[in-house]
Amino acid sequence: MSKKIILSLFIFSISFLKAGDWYELALPSVQVMDMHLYKSQLWVATYGKGIYQYDYKQKKWDSYSTKNEKSEEDFFYCIAVSDEYIWAGSSQGLYIYDRKKESWKKRKFSAGGEYGNWIRSLYYDGDEGVLWIGRFQYLSRLDVKNQKYDDINMTMGTDDRSNNIKAVRPDGENFIWIGTESGAFRYDKRNNPTEKSSYEYFGNKENSFKGDGDFVSISEIYSDDEGVWFAADEFVTQDKPYFNMGGLYKYNRKAAWTKFDRRTGLAGNGVKAVARSGNRLWLGVYAFDKEAKAEIGQGLALLNPSTGALQNIRVDELKAESNLIHALIFDGDALWIGTDKGLYRITFYNPFAVFTKKKRIK
Repeated sequence: MSKKIILSLFIFSISFLKAGDWYELALPSVQVMDMHLYKSQLWVATYGKGIYQYDYKQKKWDSYSTKNEKSEEDFFYCIAVSDEYIWAGSSQGLYIYDRKKESWKKRKFSAGGEYGNWIRSLYYDGDEGVLWIGRFQYLSRLDVKNQKYDDINMTMGTDDRSNNIKAVRPDGENFIWIGTESGAFRYDKRNNPTEKSSYEYFGNKENSFKGDGDFVSISEIYSDDEGVWFAADEFVTQDKPYFNMGGLYKYNRKAAWTKFDRRTGLAGNGVKAVARSGNRLWLGVYAFDKEAKAEIGQGLALLNPSTGALQNIRVDELKAESNLIHALIFDGDALWIGTDKGLYRITFYNPFAVFTKKKRIK
């Protein structure tokens, strides 16, 4: 069966996905929390087994963990990379690996109290030479060249959740989005990053996110030519049925908001991950169990942004051990699926890729 035929799954069916050497378990028994592509490398942060690095040129894995004594920590939530450094976020602070010296150091933050050292999102802006650090309390910014840190309190009024940072992602050349447990901020890089007035707030009480729920908690952000996509957490109980209602939101950068959730065909309201291959979006979806107060993985969803058509794909049908997806990346040839029980890779020729600006990794 040709790879072109296999790719009919994008439009018609996933029945072709049940066999083939193009589908593999890349890393078994790892809880993937974050992934990052840098040049010819894929970096994977795991919760419990340290950091993995896949080299596309050599086609082999390397790792940093306490097991091989190449790391002092194994539990990471996020990762960012430059030519000089590897930054990894833990609940104990920011771990920094100097690639030239081949040594680690840990940065602790004083602002934010006990939870201020829980690092939940990292984004390295190579053009500016700046590392953005999303912490449970406070947003921080590192001028890498000068090794200067700035802490920014993002609290809006009395809403402490607006200072709980969950995602920091770029939007083109001029903007940075900061997702929180209570909406999102947009920062224009032409303004002063240490001034609170430089950040425009988008909250569900401010005519954004369609006014949904008590709070909109952002788990991931992805931007493209069509707009900015916000993946939202679902957390509802019998006592608080509207606390975090979840869903995938699209903002057209003007005034229009569109939402995708169970009512539009998703298998669950919680969305943890977003990736794009050509003119399709891949989503990592889950449903929240009110009784058990647990996230129940629902696998992948494939969205056509132009038509709104959705196709749900349970990855356990591909012999994966879990449908709870934490991270997704499309590298131009393969979709990497990071779950709580392993990292999987689907490799195929993608006819949609000819419409995307994303370069293939050689």
